[in-house]
Amino acid sequence: MIAHIQGRLVEKTPTEVVIECNGVGYHINISLHTFSLIPNVENVKLFTFLQVKEDSHTLYGFVEKQERELFKLLISVSGIGANIARTMLSSLAPQQIIQAIASNDVATIQGIKGIGAKTAQRVILDLKDKVLKVYSLDEVSLISNNTNKEEALSALEVLGFIRKTAEKVIDKIVKEDPNATVENLIKQALKNL
Repeated sequence: MIAHIQGRLVEKTPTEVVIECNGVGYHINISLHTFSLIPNVENVKLFTFLQVKEDSHTLYGFVEKQERELFKLLISVSGIGANIARTMLSSLAPQQIIQAIASNDVATIQGIKGIGAKTAQRVILDLKDKVLKVYSLDEVSLISNNTNKEEALSALEVLGFIRKTAEKVIDKIVKEDPNATVENLIKQALKNL
C-alpha cells in the first residue's frame, strides 16, 4: 500500500494532480475539498489510497488524513464506489458528512448527486457507529440538531436562496452564536447572502 506521496507538483486540476517523485509522475485522483487545500507551493505531500481492481490500479490523494479515513469508510458501504465517495467529498466537507451520518441526516447525504434515498440510509446505517467511535464527540457537534438552524434554513429556502449557500452562512453564524434565535439567524444570514 502506498501511504503517502511527497514530491513536486507538476499538474493540478479540480479532479486530479500529478506529483513527480524521484523521476516518476504519479497521477492521483482528488476531491474538490483536497483541491481547495493543496497549497500553491512546488513541493506537496498527499496521503493516498491505492484501489486495486482487475483492470486498473487507481490512486486517490488527500491533504488530510481524516478525509482519507472517511473515504475508506464510505467505499466500505455497499453501493458506494470510489467515484461516488469522491463526489461526496467534493460536494460536502468531510466534517459535514460526519455530522450528517452522526445525526441521521438522510436529506443532506441524499442531496449529493448520484445518491438516492436507499443509499443515503445505508450509508448512515453502516457508518453511524464507526463514525461515533472514530471521531470524538467534540468533532461531531450537535449543532446539526439545532431546530433554530433548520427553521432559518427553511425560511431562507422559501425566500429563494439555495440551501447549500444558505447553510454555509447559517453554520458560520451558529458557530459565533450557538443560542441565536430563528429571527436573528435569518436577519444575519440575509446580510451575508
